[in-house]
Amino acid sequence: MVQDDGPVGLDGVRVSFDDERVVSDAGIALVATLARRLGVEALAQQRVRLRGDRPGAANAGRKIMAILYAMVLSADSIDDIGVLRAGRTRRLLGGWIPAPSTLGTFLRAFTFGHVRQLDALLGQSLARAWKAGAGPGDGRLIVDVDSFVGEVCGYQKQGAAYGYARLYGYHPILAMRADTREALHIRLRKGSANTQKGIKRFCEELIARVDRAGAGGVKLLRPDSGFWNTKVFELLEKAGWQFSIGVRNIKKVKAAVDAIAEQDWQRIDYPDGGEAQIAETTYGERRLIVRRTRLIGPQAQLFPDWRHFALITNRTEDIALVEAEHRCHAVIEQVIADLKDQASAHFPSGHFHANGAWTVLAAIAHNVLRWTQLLGLPDTTIRAARTLRRRLLAIPGRLTSHARGWTLHLPAQWPWHGDYITALNAIRALPAAA
Repeated sequence: MVQDDGPVGLDGVRVSFDDERVVSDAGIALVATLARRLGVEALAQQRVRLRGDRPGAANAGRKIMAILYAMVLSADSIDDIGVLRAGRTRRLLGGWIPAPSTLGTFLRAFTFGHVRQLDALLGQSLARAWKAGAGPGDGRLIVDVDSFVGEVCGYQKQGAAYGYARLYGYHPILAMRADTREALHIRLRKGSANTQKGIKRFCEELIARVDRAGAGGVKLLRPDSGFWNTKVFELLEKAGWQFSIGVRNIKKVKAAVDAIAEQDWQRIDYPDGGEAQIAETTYGERRLIVRRTRLIGPQAQLFPDWRHFALITNRTEDIALVEAEHRCHAVIEQVIADLKDQASAHFPSGHFHANGAWTVLAAIAHNVLRWTQLLGLPDTTIRAARTLRRRLLAIPGRLTSHARGWTLHLPAQWPWHGDYITALNAIRALPAAA
């Protein structure tokens, strides 16, 4: 029987940073294996072409992978990339890892065109992952679009400004897949940008991207009222997409809602303390669905009136189904929370296009972590990025060499070792990208 010697006397423990074989986040091998199967580094080297006279132009693919690996491990600044150079992490990831200062120089060399090259990398890596089994195929694809404020500190950030939320920072726009929470498209904008700025062009690129990636089924776009735009309606109708888009309560909308007969309102489920009803009419020859809610009981004395929430749609299904599914648009907030929990917590550079590149790379890193679960553990429920990192990536390990082979030693009795081995075997079974 093994005896426990009791608590360690921490004051007497010697500390020495001298282990050359240790890997602080050894689970990154799982993500690195998937990235190699998808050929992300080769794509990056092919796509991102900095002029030779620009500083940091060489080895773009390897530099991009270093940033991605660090972001997957929740890096939110360039200095955090230094964790990949500790112990034998470099050996585990295939060799040379650039210094943070080198990567800072690399990002500052980016122009708008180079950010667009990274955007193409996001689209091509998405296509490869979907081809490998993560895609919707001929199934239904639901895409949510929203914007968020990425706060920054200091006044030396190009393009940062106060926006509608009265917070100082940038105003990115994001499109994500509802069921898997993959980031399909992202664009950094100035902090003062209107919510609708660039939405039509953004949707054009989004439509083309998912088509190229192999989505062959019914497609539904669900933005909120900030993206209400007639040109977007026409674009989606021409492309054969369904949409349900929130509308603001302007005078014409209010008039259309007020014209709905009282007997046309139907009750829907609502939490205790309130009630909700839905009805429909038309607005501009398009279907307008309205949900109204109000409090009941003692609280109704403070807020007795109905509050109305309207959406325009080209869907023909039952009103209750369309209205309920539109409310699920809120799932995009979980993706925004995941992004802010890692790379998008800060925008590390004073250069706008460097931060634009950082934003696209954050979306790719987010997707690589999602694909690790979708392709490695397809039967598990979608988990937050923080949970995946804690269970599968943030594992201390030691990389050793013996008999011309390498062994990655991970902690005994790791609670999720079964998930790790299952995911690793499934990813290793994927065919390598041509």
